[in-house]
Amino acid sequence: ADECYDKENEYWDNTMPLLQVYEVDLAKTMLESPFRKQTDIPEAYYLTLENTLKSFSEEIIEDLQEENRLATEYGKLKSSAKISFRGEVYNLASIAPFMNDADREIRKEATDAYNRFFEENEEKFDDIYDKLVKVRDRMAKKLGYENFTPLGYIRMNRLDYDQAMVKNYRDQVIEDIVPLTVDLRERQARRIGVDALEYYDIGYNFKTGNPKPHGDLNELIAAALKMYQEMSKETGEFFKMMVDQELFDLPTRPNKEMGGYCTGIYDYKIPFIFANANGTSGDVDVLTHEAGHAFQAYCTFKNVTIPDLSFPTMESAEIDSMSMEFFAHPWSHLFFKEEAEKYHYFHISDALKFLPYGCLVDHFQHEVYNHPEMTPAERKACFRGLEKIYKPDIDYDGAPFLQRGGFFYRQGHIFQSPFYYI
Repeated sequence: ADECYDKENEYWDNTMPLLQVYEVDLAKTMLESPFRKQTDIPEAYYLTLENTLKSFSEEIIEDLQEENRLATEYGKLKSSAKISFRGEVYNLASIAPFMNDADREIRKEATDAYNRFFEENEEKFDDIYDKLVKVRDRMAKKLGYENFTPLGYIRMNRLDYDQAMVKNYRDQVIEDIVPLTVDLRERQARRIGVDALEYYDIGYNFKTGNPKPHGDLNELIAAALKMYQEMSKETGEFFKMMVDQELFDLPTRPNKEMGGYCTGIYDYKIPFIFANANGTSGDVDVLTHEAGHAFQAYCTFKNVTIPDLSFPTMESAEIDSMSMEFFAHPWSHLFFKEEAEKYHYFHISDALKFLPYGCLVDHFQHEVYNHPEMTPAERKACFRGLEKIYKPDIDYDGAPFLQRGGFFYRQGHIFQSPFYYI
């Protein structure tokens, strides 16, 4: 909503594709250099340079600019949410605690209000995604690919696995993990005292309420500092630097971009963490997750001179971050006090439930980009059909928007970072 930064963002949406011309020149120079074998630059770097050549030509600059504009439009639409609930106005992050309230009626009312925002903007979300699918398909065909899927893998810098291997992984998750998650949700229903989970019960895990961090954000950061100082000398030095230099933007607020991430401020060789804290256990998940990315960046910045090697490919980066969530378990009492064990169960079961969902998101995108001619209604039907495979016990009775397959609107990666989820 800030006009100055909105214009800055618009400038970079248009300029980044122009800079890729120079990225290609650099890639060609490095790949053709007679001195290539005389350096200690890892071979993986050259593989990513080959992907740079495979994923760009000047012919697609305008398409890349349109893709950026549409991704920004999606982010702005989500961050514009003003959800009226019991006399107050919330955004998509700040209403979330009510969606997991101990009072079932409050849960339902808040969940319906949350979904209503997406339903009221259904045509806008459909239009944005339809245009994104088409512009990505158009780029892929200009570059000589059958559709966007192989180009999407190249843009993700997948150096050592392919679509067949991903399908094999998804099949294993269907066979081995999906039955476990169905069992976990059956236990959850018994635990909270309902015959079966309704769509507004899915996030509510304990009769006594979900675990919540004890204290405000300043206390959360203080607890994290104590944890990292006890975890190791290196993590202690890293997190103290983050605190001393105020390298966080954690609380949610009106018009703030949704989601959470870690980025780098390269001139200063420091990481920066962005989040939307809302008083739920997810605040600890996100802080430790992004601290995993940030610690990797902190270590790499000190030891790597080539900026392009400061972050690994996405899959490796997520190993760093998701592992850090679990490394934090011995210190959960600092955040959750007497609810630490409850948090452990919640966090582990939630991680297991994520595996089928991650595969669902991935499978959906393969279907979408392999069949770019699908209409918005067909895409939603496709998503709902896949939900029945990966989350077969989920019942959307009473929520027609979700029954149509509208759940995927909320998943930013589907719009802004295709194929990220594996």
